[in-house]
Amino acid sequence: MADTSVKIDDETRDLFKALADDRGMSMKDYLADLARREETTRRLETATAAFRRVINEPGLVEAFDAEFGGLPTVTRDTPRAA
Repeated sequence: MADTSVKIDDETRDLFKALADDRGMSMKDYLADLARREETTRRLETATAAFRRVINEPGLVEAFDAEFGGLPTVTRDTPRAA
């Protein structure tokens, strides 16, 4: 992939440089990682919004419970993730 330049002010450049240095990364690698993380965040936000729309559909939770038996009963002996 070819490199390109982006014009930013000195303060922003210095901030990116400091953040990259803190992670032991070049600024180029830091900005690429930042872009990937921002894209992941955007996708998660989109998925979360879609999930919220779906679970608010009338009757959906009841239909899911009817099909799959609902949530398991939690007892004192039920293993927990954390």
